[in-house]
Amino acid sequence: MQRVNIEIMVGIFVVIGLLCVGWLTIKLGQMSIMGDNHYQLIARFQSVSGLTAGAKIEIAGVQIGQVDGILFDQELQMAVVSLKIKKDIVLTDDVIASVKTAGLIGDKYVKLTPGGSDEVLKPGDIITETESTLDLEELISKYVFGGV
Repeated sequence: MQRVNIEIMVGIFVVIGLLCVGWLTIKLGQMSIMGDNHYQLIARFQSVSGLTAGAKIEIAGVQIGQVDGILFDQELQMAVVSLKIKKDIVLTDDVIASVKTAGLIGDKYVKLTPGGSDEVLKPGDIITETESTLDLEELISKYVFGGV
């Protein structure tokens, strides 16, 4: 009888441990069980050098989403960035998306600057106003070799 009680306690402990690991996996992976609370937007850039999937998207220094993926459009010869924005954030069609650097040599992120339009972007819409990343190496080489 004593052995059965110990086995039951160990079983309960293992189940609780597995539930905790599952919960941590979902929380740390920023996954959602009951549907996604984000919507997708698309932005096209001339250059997204250094930007990676999972990078932050900010408005006024507040994170409102993350970069979902980056692809290259052969036809337009541009980088196509898929943005995952929180559903409670409303963006208008004149929002400006810029690739910025956090600090002097920090990670790249997408900064959104809101506009004043009344037209609201819907999931899957394209942000038309974009500013590509500033390539510091290119600027230095232009200065050093007299291109400025």
